[in-house]
Parts: sequence; C-alpha cells; structure tokens
Amino acid sequence: MNKWVKTAVGLLMLVLLFVLSCQKKGDGKKDTIIEGKATVYVDESILPIVEDEVAVFETEYQAKMHLVPQSENEVINAMLQDTARIAILSRTLQTNELKAFQAKKIIPRITPFAKDAIALIKNNTATDTLIAMQDVIDFLKGKQVSAIKGLVFDNPNSSTARYFSELTGVAVSSNKQVFSFKTNEDVIKYVAANEGMIGVIGMNWIYQAPLALEEEVHKIKVLSVKGTQSIDYFAPTQDNLAAGNYPLARHLYIVNCQGYSGLGMGFASFLGGERGQRIILKSGLVPERMPSRHIVIRNKITKDKN
Repeated sequence: MNKWVKTAVGLLMLVLLFVLSCQKKGDGKKDTIIEGKATVYVDESILPIVEDEVAVFETEYQAKMHLVPQSENEVINAMLQDTARIAILSRTLQTNELKAFQAKKIIPRITPFAKDAIALIKNNTATDTLIAMQDVIDFLKGKQVSAIKGLVFDNPNSSTARYFSELTGVAVSSNKQVFSFKTNEDVIKYVAANEGMIGVIGMNWIYQAPLALEEEVHKIKVLSVKGTQSIDYFAPTQDNLAAGNYPLARHLYIVNCQGYSGLGMGFASFLGGERGQRIILKSGLVPERMPSRHIVIRNKITKDKN
C-alpha cells in the first residue's frame, strides 16, 4: 500500500512540475519595458503618426509592436472585452469606462503625448477654402447650407464622427447628406475624385500620407476653419494648434491596461520622452512637452579653413 501511495505522490509531483513549466512558458510575461512583442490597438484616424513612432521604437529596442487600426468604438470595445491591453486614442477614457475597468481591478495608465486636429478637406478645384463651424453645425442639424454639398466621414463609429456628434448633439449618421466609408484613406480618395464634397479626417493623414496616397493628397485642399466664438479663420497648422487658435484640436493618449511593467509602459515612456516628442514635432503635430534644445556657446569664434 505504501508503495502505491509513494508512486501516486511521485506521479502527482511530476504532473505539477509539468503544469508549472507550461505556465512559465505559455502564460509568462512575453514582454518587458524594452523588449518582446505587444499588440497595440490604434484609432485609425491617427495611424500615420503612431506608425512613425513605432518604427523608431522598434529600431532602438528589441521590441515588435503589432498595430491594429480600428474605429474609436471598436478600440474601446476591445479594451472593455480584454481583447486589447494597449490602445492609442484621441480622447481619454470616460467615467463609465473607468468604472468598468475598476470593477475588474484594472487601473488604466493614461498618458497624453500630442496635440492633433481634425481637418476639413475639399477637392483642389474649389476656389473657396474657408468654412465656418456654424455652417457645419447647421448642415448636420438638417439645414440647407450653400457652401456644403455633403460631408464625408471615415466611419460612423470613428473619433471624428463622435467629435461632431458631440458638437451638434445630433448623430452624424442621421443626415442623408452625410456619407461614411471605413478609413481616412477612403475619404481622401473620394474627395479627390468628387467636387463639392467636404471630407473629415485626422490631420496627420495630410502631413504624413502614405506613398500610395500622395497622388490623391495633391488633389485636395485643406480648409481654414472659423470657430463659433471666433471672427477669424485658421488653418490646422502646427503654429495655430500650439496657440490654441484652430477650433478642431484634440489631444492624443496612450492607454495602458497591461497591469505590469511591459511594452505598454515602455512605449508610453518613449512617446512622452525626448525622442518621441521630437518625432511629434517633426510630424507637424504639437508635442505634449516641447523637446529641449541644447545651445553650445563658444568663447572664441574661429574662421573656417578654405
């Protein structure tokens, strides 16, 4: 009897060691702050700047970031369903979303890293490149506006559609003269081929357009916008964003719900650090913290040799 007990105990120990070994290999943390693999869900309207940041981050560290571009609603839902642990959005989390995470004992780390804008675009045959936000609001509320033939959004679930819905109090999908596709690239292509339509896209799709889209970008014009409380029109330039003049500005955030010191934390530190902020500055967006400039003062001026 003792022999059988000892054998059973031995087998049980072997099984436990096997299970623990599998857990270490399969369930262990696959990433650290600067190395490993991670999936990042990205608001599609800000994809180009995120691609630039990831490209540099991957060259500096032994990290591989898999980007999943989706509409804002899809990204949020993926996070709430625990499909996504790292996300980049054009808004912070709302109170009900934070409560949902708290109920799961998850505390999201939210880091702002840039200031972006929503750009309004027209076909380059347009002679008028000015538009008043009040006209856009009136149009979305169903009023006839001579300056607007139709509005084109990337996706009814996107951050740009949500922005204008909140601005007007009306769902953009309820207007028959509002069209939605799937991506910002689709919007640019449609506006480039159709006169009189106004496209609504993320500004970085203009400044950092993919090579395959450059021909269409040359066929559009970016409009200057007058806010509801302004008397002047402002283009979505870096200077106007930094000065707070452009009325359709928005902040960009990385949301990390990994719960440990992984690539989510490392990438967030990179985005908010010196190198990541310089990439933002060169992209035409506005960094959350202006990168420092090192000035070397020489006591003696020497002439260059010919």
